[in-house]
Amino acid sequence: MELEAIKVISAAACICIGGLVPTWAEGTVAAKGIEGMSRNPEVIDKLFPNMVVAMAICESVAIYCLVVSLIILFVI
Repeated sequence: MELEAIKVISAAACICIGGLVPTWAEGTVAAKGIEGMSRNPEVIDKLFPNMVVAMAICESVAIYCLVVSLIILFVI
């Protein structure tokens, strides 16, 4: 297999896994956060900011995978 093909396959695998897993994690965080807020409305002020921060951390993993896949394609 040529080096260029290996690079493309590696970058595609990185962005696929890096896109699917954080998306699943973000959905889980949102679902559990909303479920918690609906069960106990008194903690909305405390729970919502934590949920947003957790979703941002999940999203940053996807951005890191995008950067890694671009490095694989254009630098290596």
